[in-house]
Amino acid sequence: MTEDITVRLDRATAEDLYVTLYEVGEHIAAGAPITPQTIEEAERLGSLLRELGHSLGRRCSPYCKHLA
Repeated sequence: MTEDITVRLDRATAEDLYVTLYEVGEHIAAGAPITPQTIEEAERLGSLLRELGHSLGRRCSPYCKHLA
């Protein structure tokens, strides 16, 4: 890999990410249900995805805060 990307997570976002990835993996492997996220979990993961997208050089959503 030519470039490393480092993302720092607060504990709540790290927990949200772990649970989401675990449940998706279990869903794919065995059809286990995926628990709906709370609004707060969805907002934290949305922020993480925006930050990761920026780090990867992806195009921003028109609603991205830094474009305002």
